[in-house]
Amino acid sequence: MTPDQVAAFCLQLPGAREDLKWGSNRVFSITGNKMFAILDFLGDGLAFKVDKDLFLGYVDRPGISPAPYLARAHWIAMQQPYPMGDDELRELITRSHQLVVARLPKIRQVGLLLD
Repeated sequence: MTPDQVAAFCLQLPGAREDLKWGSNRVFSITGNKMFAILDFLGDGLAFKVDKDLFLGYVDRPGISPAPYLARAHWIAMQQPYPMGDDELRELITRSHQLVVARLPKIRQVGLLLD
């Protein structure tokens, strides 16, 4: 996937919006400030949240590292070309979105949860 394809996919997720933060970082979030993905992270990279129990497995893979400043929240980072297939990348970004949604108060989750 190209960065523009990643951005288009992120914006298709329920409640997603894009903001420019910290210079040129394209930040994808829900409910205003709950980030689930960052494009152009530290250059031309991509970062997003993964499940806590899968974090170490992902950072052991070539081309994937703990995201600086966000690793304690189980975020991973990668540079282009992304070291995984398009389907896996879409699945992980969707999962990142849902991990963030799950931490919202129940009243704010309405319409954001996927089946």
